[in-house]
Amino acid sequence: MATQRNVPTDRKEEGPIIDEAIERGWEIPDFTIKEIRDAIPAHCFRRDTFRSFTYVFHDVAIILALGYAATYIDHVSSLPARIALWSLYWVAQGIVGTGVWVIGHECGHQAFSPSKAINNGVGMVLHSLLLVPYHSWRFSHSRHHKATGHMTKDQVFVPHTRKAVGLPARDVDPEGDGPHSALEESPIAMLYSMFLMFVFGWPLYLFTNVTGQPYPGWASHFNPYCDIFDSNQVADVYKSVLGMFVAIGGLVYAGQVFGSLAIVKYYVIPYLFVNFWLVLITYLQHTDPTLPHYRENVWNFQRGAALTVDRSYGFLLDYFHHHISDTHVAHHFFSTMPHYHAEEATVHIKKALGKHYKYDPTPIPQALYKSWIGCRFVEDDGDVVFFKN
Repeated sequence: MATQRNVPTDRKEEGPIIDEAIERGWEIPDFTIKEIRDAIPAHCFRRDTFRSFTYVFHDVAIILALGYAATYIDHVSSLPARIALWSLYWVAQGIVGTGVWVIGHECGHQAFSPSKAINNGVGMVLHSLLLVPYHSWRFSHSRHHKATGHMTKDQVFVPHTRKAVGLPARDVDPEGDGPHSALEESPIAMLYSMFLMFVFGWPLYLFTNVTGQPYPGWASHFNPYCDIFDSNQVADVYKSVLGMFVAIGGLVYAGQVFGSLAIVKYYVIPYLFVNFWLVLITYLQHTDPTLPHYRENVWNFQRGAALTVDRSYGFLLDYFHHHISDTHVAHHFFSTMPHYHAEEATVHIKKALGKHYKYDPTPIPQALYKSWIGCRFVEDDGDVVFFKN
């Protein structure tokens, strides 16, 4: 079952080691959650069930319309035109499908409705349709929110340490770059690694907890007895697995009726695009060479929440993704806040945090390259650690 792991507390009375913060000119913030909350209008925290459902209907209607329109693609006589139209369908459906995932994620935070039953019912349906074990991921994601930016408690995109990547100890060889392939940083190798992460990263995280905290045994969102979960969560994990099986069964049945190729074209490829957006968005929200991670002697909830990055993907993507990217700081401070209030709340949070609010206007491809190259590892010691390459 879930445990408090790898938390060094024996040095607390000696004071934190913040050498890297001093070297980088990083000021460790000192504000309270109450100060941030008081800066936000009260109505931003209100959850409106009817309004939330309108976003579900909006997304589902577009998905159905796109699917219906796609039934005419194979009647087009020109092969290049068919390829272009199918590609357009896959991209569009993946974008809207990501919005559905975001609403399911909002249900997991109890931000969809004041009713827990409605939240979990809607979330279970939406996430199961996207082959996400709703409760399993809800539990692990909650732990991520409770420990964002914490080196030994955060649950996703946990930085590798110098030792973990095979580098020599800093005091032994501070310039050593460790074992690596000569092709490691070539464009082809980099693109191949990105391809693997964007296509397989999300299902591998669900099945094997890749990029998460190291746990003994099979740490998986499908293993109710692993250390990701508490004993009182086992039944809900089983429900999540059942929801997945029902969804997969529906896909198998649809494949028998319409043919496996139809399922690949209408569902599987858009599903892979959804996976791509999930990994890209979350990676760039929590991986940036200008932001540190904290260890126990420095970390607290509000400091961790400020270690997230707001980024805009452009008006259309922000709209269809329900602003999960450009209001992510607000989401980490107050995860039960509905997405339709997050833009307004962000304006006030930005003022309250001042220089500790992080917005990066860098174009997304450039930001991805910067993080990919610059965020390889952190030091084994120190209570404030920055990514290095």
